[in-house]
Amino acid sequence: METITWTAVAVAVLLGVAWYLSYNAARLDRLHTRAEGALSALDAQLVRRSEATLELANSGALDPASALMLAGAASEALEAHNERALEEDFLEGQSFGQREVLESDLTAALMAALSADVVAEIRHDDNLGALALQRVEAAGVRVQLARRFHNDAVTDVRRVRRKSVVRLFRLAGHADLPRTVEFDDELPPAVRD
Repeated sequence: METITWTAVAVAVLLGVAWYLSYNAARLDRLHTRAEGALSALDAQLVRRSEATLELANSGALDPASALMLAGAASEALEAHNERALEEDFLEGQSFGQREVLESDLTAALMAALSADVVAEIRHDDNLGALALQRVEAAGVRVQLARRFHNDAVTDVRRVRRKSVVRLFRLAGHADLPRTVEFDDELPPAVRD
């Protein structure tokens, strides 16, 4: 009788451990999927921001030097996206690499070109430029949100992967450890007002 009881207890413990490991593996998989989805969303928002910046640069609302500077920075960011999209393993390692530098450069170009006077003039005088400026502002806000969501998802993945049970039983498999995306995504102060 005691052998059956101990066997039942051992089976119950093994089933509990198996369930716990399975639960953690599934949770980790969901978190990795969430981080990949957030990275894809961030990529899409960065493309929209670059396109909106090109639209503003081509609207005729800016002086030629500012328009050329914005068009150059936005074109480089779009070109980096297109090169990255052609790669076979687009999200392998979940890294933006050099794109972070180009996106920061685009932000710097927006800061330089969109001073308070220029923004006020665009909003007052030009309908096409004002619409393009609104699109840049909306895209900039969406980029900030998408980057924040992605970085939060990566933080969650890293937190779970630090657990000893995840490391001991290798529940992450061969999945790359995602990393946060860091670049300057601030909107020019005049645009935010």
